[in-house]
Formats: sequence, structure tokens, C-alpha cells
Amino acid sequence: MEDSVPVLTNCDCVVQENMIQSSEEMIENGLRRFGWSGMVQCILVSTAMYFDAQQSFMAIYSDQYPTWHCTDPTTCTSHSDICNLPKSSWSWDGPSSRTIISQFGLECASSFITGLPQSSFFLGCLLGSFLLATLADTSLGRKNLLLLSCFFMSLTSAIIVFSTNVWTYSAFKFLIGFWRSSIGTCVLVLLMEKVSTEWRFTVGIVEYLCFTLGYMTLPGIAYLNRNSSWKSLYVCTSVPAICYSVIAYLFVTESPRWLLMQGREQEAMAMLTGMSNSSVGNGPDLTAGLLKVPVVKQKSIFELYSSIAELFERSWARKRVVAIMVLGLGIGMVYFGIPLAVGNLGFDIYLAVVFNAFMEIPSCVATYFLENCRRKPSILAFSVASGICCIFCAVVSTGLKVAKVGVSLVAFFSAVTAYNVFLIYVIELFPTRVRNTTTSLVRQAVVFGNIFIPFLISEGRKNKIFSYGVFGVVIMSSCLSLVCLPETIGVALSDTMEQQEKKEDIPA
Repeated sequence: MEDSVPVLTNCDCVVQENMIQSSEEMIENGLRRFGWSGMVQCILVSTAMYFDAQQSFMAIYSDQYPTWHCTDPTTCTSHSDICNLPKSSWSWDGPSSRTIISQFGLECASSFITGLPQSSFFLGCLLGSFLLATLADTSLGRKNLLLLSCFFMSLTSAIIVFSTNVWTYSAFKFLIGFWRSSIGTCVLVLLMEKVSTEWRFTVGIVEYLCFTLGYMTLPGIAYLNRNSSWKSLYVCTSVPAICYSVIAYLFVTESPRWLLMQGREQEAMAMLTGMSNSSVGNGPDLTAGLLKVPVVKQKSIFELYSSIAELFERSWARKRVVAIMVLGLGIGMVYFGIPLAVGNLGFDIYLAVVFNAFMEIPSCVATYFLENCRRKPSILAFSVASGICCIFCAVVSTGLKVAKVGVSLVAFFSAVTAYNVFLIYVIELFPTRVRNTTTSLVRQAVVFGNIFIPFLISEGRKNKIFSYGVFGVVIMSSCLSLVCLPETIGVALSDTMEQQEKKEDIPA
């Protein structure tokens, strides 16, 4: 006799909907208990962004084209082409190991060779985002992937000092990018899933401030090591990151939402109620009111990436993913491109980076006040403003250095603000079950655009159209994808695809 298939009646559907609502209310109420311990957790998690920022922008100093001077005035002048001069007629300012350009003899190398290390870094980010990020939704979880990524990124950064040529250096940069790729995604998702809706923007600001702090301290570390080898810069930034990874492993807790999705209700409720696992186990069943989500046992390596299949089997999710990836490509190119292209402005590279880093602070303030503003108009306004300023930097006269620096700062401020709101917007568009995967896909799109940035910057030394001009056109064009996306202001986070569809009344 065949097993009968249960049929859900209208009454059963109503009960299931009430269970979903009850589950969400219990999670939200538990996450509202955001005291000092919650803030300490957010700071601990966000500190990873401090070291992520330093590795992201390290190339500004380690890969820069150093200054030089003539040693033989009879054959050399300050306007001479260094590639047409005998080596005996000129010398680098400072030690020859100051940057990879001077140490590896790349002063006359092509744009492809000089841009290869940073492009390798972004290629590593692209591959790492694809291979690692979905593991945070399935087997490893947010915390474990974050700490593994941070530790191995830092370890590779310490080992890179043994590079003997541009090829081995590029290989190590690829590995740094590979491990670094999941840090930003895991930090953002872990933070958002640890707090309730009203705290979402606040903890997002904590992450952005930590990233800003890492960006701001990099010029100071580079300035202190300006008369040393580029290797000292990597050592000074990697050793503290390794120590942080160990500390975070001991004290950072996992996302309660992810634990619930994995069927680990007791651990999740211990976090939500502020009690230990033992007291929860000996007390009443606090998980009785929670919707029991079926947990899939992972049986093969292919099932570790099951969240991708779940994401793309729904047409509405596919459309959203494509739209936000296009938007992320445009905003991300300007967000990372302007700091890396700062040397093309002809301004002091230490001050220019400091100015850019300081623009992150008002951007964080602006992001905080945009909490109650609609996401789509906010992203559109700041993206268009950034694009216009980038184009202005490309066409303005080279003699107006101060004006160009000022306009580039406005462009960077606008891009950072758009990027901050954009990342929170991505979190709100998808449920817990696929949130880390979708955030990772967006970052892959960002990284894909960044792969071309080093080559654009190299060509931009001759004509700014190839750097700032391209940045402006790309970011404004990408905003067209906003038409395909819904508004998410004030929407509580969902945990399953079914909950997301129910909230937005999307046909299944």
C-alpha cells in the first residue's frame, strides 16, 4: 500500500503562516537585547575590516612608481625619459628596494607587467568569492570562514616578503586576494544577522568605521617606512592581523540565524536569550515556538554549494542577482579605483591618501542619517554625483591640481556613501539561507570590474580619460539596473525564500 501524501488545507496554511510570523517575532525580540556584550561582538567582528582595508590598498605604496633624480647632468635632465637614459646617469630617490618597481627593475615595463600584481590580487578575490563564500551558508558558517580567511590572508601577506621577482610577487598577491575575498562578506552578513532591524544601520557603521580606520592608518605606516623596503610594510600589517585572528577565534560567536537554519536551535536560543547552552538545555524548551526549518545533511562537495542552486531556481531571485551585480560593478569600480588612481593627480601621495581616508568619516555619518531614507534614490543620487565629479577630473586642466584633488574627494565621498548604502541594500534583498551567497556574488561583480583598474590607472598616467573618465561613465550607466529592484526600507530580514516571497507577495 502506497504512503498517502498529506494535503495542506487552508487552515494548515494559516497555521504555518502564523508559525513563520511567530518565529520572526521571537528572533527579532531576542536580537533587540543589544547591550555592551553585543557591541563588543560587533567591534570584534568589524576589526577584520581594518586589516582587509590595508591589504586592499597596499599597492598604493608597495607598487607605486618611485621618484628619481639625475646623477650625471651632462646626459640627464629632469624631463628626460628614464628609459632612454643609461643606468649610470640617474638613481632612485631613497633605497632601490623602496617599491617593487625599483627593486624588480620595472621602470620601463609595460602597463600589463606593472599592473599585473594588483590585477592578480583582484583575480584571487574573484576566484575566492566563488569558491569560499557559499561555504558560509552551508557547512562552515559565517564565523569560521571569516577567521580562516583573515588568518590565511595575513599569513600569506607575511610570506610575500620572500618574493624575488614580479611573477612570484603576483602569485602571492593572488593568494592574498583569494583568502581576503570572503572577509567583507562574512563581516557584513554576520553583523546584520546578530542584530534586529532597528540596529542594522548602526552596526553597519561600525564595520565601515573599522575599514576607514585601516585605510587611514596605512599612510602613516607607509610614511614611517618610506626609507625602508616595501617588505617592511607587509610585515607591519600582517603580524597584528594574525594575532587578531587568534583572539577572534576565542571570543566571536556565530550568527544565531545561521544556527537556526542548520537545526542548531539550542545554540541559537542561548545567544538570543543571553543564557549558556547548559542552562538552556536544563530549562524549558525555548525553541518550541520557532518554526522548524528542515535541515539538509551535506553528503557531497556539490551539496556544499546548494545555496546557489536554491537561489537561481527562482526567476525573481535571478533577476535581482543580475541587477545588483551590474550595480555593484559600477559603484565598486569607483570605490576602489579612485584611491588606487590617486597617484595620477600629481599630488603628494601620502596626503592624498589621508584626505581620501578622511572622506570615509563623513560618508559614514551620511550613511547613518540615510537609515530612514529610501535605498534606491539614495544610491542613485550619490552614484550620479560621483560619476559627474569623475568626468570633471578627467577633463579639467592638469595645472589645477588643487581643484582636481578637491573634486576627486567629492567623487570618492559620493562613491563611498553609495557603496555603503548599497551593501546594506543587498543584505535586505535576500533571506538568510542565501544571503552570504548573494552578497558574495555581488562582491564578485565588484572584483571583476576591479581587475581592469590597474591597467586603466597605468594608461591614465598619460590620459586621465582612461581612468577617471571610464570610472564616471561606468558608475552612472550601472544605475540603470535600479529599475529592476524593489525598495526595502523598513523591511525585516527573512530567513527562507518562502518568507521573502510571502512578505513581498512574489509568485512562487
